[in-house]
Amino acid sequence: MSQAFFPGIESIRYEGPNSENPLAFRYYDKDRLVLGKSVADHLRCAVCYWHSFAWPGSDVFGGGTFDRPWFKVQSPIEAAELKLKVAFEFFQKLGAPYFTFHDRDIAPEGATLKESHANLDRIIGGAEKEMARTGVKLLWGTANLFSHPRYMSGAATNPDPEVFAYAAAQVRKILDITHNLKGENYVLWGGREGYETLLNTDMKREVDQFGRFLALVAEHKHKIGFKGTLLIEPKPKEPTKHQYDYDTATVYAFLQRYGLDKEYKVNIEANHAILSGHSFQHEVAYAYANNVFGSLDINRGDDLLGWDTDQFPNDVPQLSLVMATFLKNGGFTTGGMNFDAKLRRQSIDPNDLFHAHIGGMDVLARSLYVAEKIVNDGKLEQAVQERYAGWRTDLGERIAGGKLSLADLSDLVLNTNIDPKPRSGRQEALENLVNRYV
Repeated sequence: MSQAFFPGIESIRYEGPNSENPLAFRYYDKDRLVLGKSVADHLRCAVCYWHSFAWPGSDVFGGGTFDRPWFKVQSPIEAAELKLKVAFEFFQKLGAPYFTFHDRDIAPEGATLKESHANLDRIIGGAEKEMARTGVKLLWGTANLFSHPRYMSGAATNPDPEVFAYAAAQVRKILDITHNLKGENYVLWGGREGYETLLNTDMKREVDQFGRFLALVAEHKHKIGFKGTLLIEPKPKEPTKHQYDYDTATVYAFLQRYGLDKEYKVNIEANHAILSGHSFQHEVAYAYANNVFGSLDINRGDDLLGWDTDQFPNDVPQLSLVMATFLKNGGFTTGGMNFDAKLRRQSIDPNDLFHAHIGGMDVLARSLYVAEKIVNDGKLEQAVQERYAGWRTDLGERIAGGKLSLADLSDLVLNTNIDPKPRSGRQEALENLVNRYV
């Protein structure tokens, strides 16, 4: 049945910028070298299981619009098996090297946790076979600790310790599975780790609970010998009013406070950055500057809407600056570009999944090529170096090296008549330069 789900679609191939074939890559040439590494190795694209195969096309005002065969199968476990076959047909035909999933996306929740675990084991057995058959790898796994009513007040931060314990059991299982599937990362997204009102919230207790939970996960990672990276995904709000993993800076401060800054890195989502009041480039640059850069979720929001619309990327100029920061700092170690994006509710044809991912991979590739020009040309980097050139002088090095006290600096200015003059930041000229690369 899965083969009939995408009738007439063969493997998606690169045909070049002049191709008129909507089911072909125009820019994503996986073997093209960029700074000595292939496009595929730079981008490490992943398809997310939840938006692409578990979401029915619903919103807060209406039910699902997607007509998927597994939605019609009455047995939840048989529906999951069918969904798995279709998903791997899609992964293989698209040519994406990775996929990502939540535990409850890939297998149904049972009446008890033991039954849920058994469902997972059954479906994961099939996933192992599909991964071996297709060569598609797991970028990361994660647990859904937000959908079930038990998590309405959070998981790790819940006022009920039994919910904390249940969440720990759920994470232990999927972390073990991620390890067994040779997943390259494990993500913790605190979808409801926050609060709606401070009237009924003990913030210090909840944050301490969150820190303890993450410490337990790190301990278990080492116990089972998982070599992948543990990732936290920052998000400022929605569905809660305020979430404790607000942005990359907040997460980094949190990790330092609880002694976890060597255990975790961040999985940055493009649209979460915007919702936190930052640019995507800012979040990526901050993560690199503080050695917590891990992986990326690639999507976008809508300029006219203030929530997480999870649309596929289409802004090459914006992503080119992100890619330039990415290339300048060495790219990924274990992370990848995960399409945490979903079709619009009106895009009801199965083939729309291909159009969305093909377009997204083309946009990433085009942005990568622009970033390569920026890095090779060196003019932007030269402008930055020139702006901070004073810090390479004797004075700058003595200040940075801690060799001058506040009194020393005061005396120096008074005795030598230092009178610094403002210098242009040349922002408009640099913006014009970037547009020439695009």
